[in-house]
Amino acid sequence: MIVASILVPVCAGLLLLLPGWKNRKNLCIYTAVILALSGVLAVAALFVTKDNVPVTVFSLTRNLPVLFKADGISRFFAAVTTVVWLAAGLYSFSYMSREKREKGYYGFYLIVYGILLGLDFAGNIITFYVFYELMTLASLPLVMHTRTREAVLAGLKYLFFSLAGAYMVLFGIYFLNRYANTLTFTAGGVLDMSLLEGKGGLLLTAAFLMLFGFGVKAGMYPMHVWLTAAHPVAPAPASAALSGVIVKAGVLGVVRTVYFLFGTEFIRGTWVQKTWLALILVTILTGSAMACREKALKKRLAYSTVSQVSYILLGIALLTPQGFVGALLHTGSHALMKCGLFLTAGAIIRKTGKTRVDELAGIGKKMPATMWCFLVFSLSLIGMPPFAGFVSKWYLGLGCMESGLPVYGVLGAVILLVSAMLTALYLLPIAVKGFLPGKGYRGQPGEVSDEPAVKREEAPLLMCISMAVLALAVLLLGMFPGKILESCGSMAGILFKGVAG
Repeated sequence: MIVASILVPVCAGLLLLLPGWKNRKNLCIYTAVILALSGVLAVAALFVTKDNVPVTVFSLTRNLPVLFKADGISRFFAAVTTVVWLAAGLYSFSYMSREKREKGYYGFYLIVYGILLGLDFAGNIITFYVFYELMTLASLPLVMHTRTREAVLAGLKYLFFSLAGAYMVLFGIYFLNRYANTLTFTAGGVLDMSLLEGKGGLLLTAAFLMLFGFGVKAGMYPMHVWLTAAHPVAPAPASAALSGVIVKAGVLGVVRTVYFLFGTEFIRGTWVQKTWLALILVTILTGSAMACREKALKKRLAYSTVSQVSYILLGIALLTPQGFVGALLHTGSHALMKCGLFLTAGAIIRKTGKTRVDELAGIGKKMPATMWCFLVFSLSLIGMPPFAGFVSKWYLGLGCMESGLPVYGVLGAVILLVSAMLTALYLLPIAVKGFLPGKGYRGQPGEVSDEPAVKREEAPLLMCISMAVLALAVLLLGMFPGKILESCGSMAGILFKGVAG
């Protein structure tokens, strides 16, 4: 079932890249059917596949098999990937109608989905690395889709930074292969302690390189600049997928490295944990501060992604059950929230042509449904109850207090609060001015008043449905988090030897 969920979208996407497909209606129907079928196969893989039963597809060498298996982490990330990919895909059928090279976009969109599922279900670090590199190469055309000079340069920057990070990971894998019992992901780690005498420093360096390398894809400072270049130039549904899911590939790599390869006890209290935490906290503040200064709407959201994904990395790096639960919760909630924000931004830009935040006064009167969704996503990203962002940030704060780290625990909690205030500063004014433009706002041509008559021109129906579904999911996850909390707590309990999450 796992192999089928990977192969179907990849093969279907490759067919779209062949000549033909001139009828747009047939193209959209084909893509919709494949997305729906792939989603069904992915969901079936989540429920049917047995835990930790490896499926070997082939072997690169005698000791390097390409294999898949399902566990709680892979199921969680695959579920997040599927929800975001289907929502952004539905949205794209309306959004991409005015774009050139629509066939190529859908082809690579399907291919990347299959590759991401392969990444989620990877059973060892070799399989993970293969799909990690394939993901970069397959998603590059989505970044460069418009083929403008800006898009090409952003794509090249994305490629360069992604490959640089991947090579750091590969360097760490070389040493891990020598001092590990196996390269198959195992809760608690795979290091062979009998071989580590006198090699601790070398292995810590390898661990740091892998964490830093995966951190590149997650937008961690100072390698975050690809993200703020790539997100604004890509089509809105591609930006939503990049921010909602593809950066999470770096997060998944970090989870596998810390909890399934090296183990928490090997990293806890070392210079690796402290240096990593320092970079994460700098990234949270830097991303939030830069978002406040940025005037371009999509680029402001890209800087926000830099900050918010490092919230997740913070929860992982604390090495506590509460922090880990918060990291998983924020992985899911951020995927929904940021995907939704990029989709609303795309709807605004497509309908009005306005790309800067200082041009959006009164937009809520023209596109009320879009801006209400924007407001829901914004309040959740800030961490306001009863939305999903509040629950995840609550557990991240608990993780900081639980960590016992004399400096980073308290500092982490403080920076989370400061970043939340900065998030409110760069998101709420857009919504407030959108609904309450104030005196002097010009509505219809030649009319200036406090409450001008404005003709409503809402986004197309499919785009509104996608945004509304994501907004509803953010609200429901915030109001009824019990099931997902139970699932995340169970995963934390396994990784922390039965400690309740």
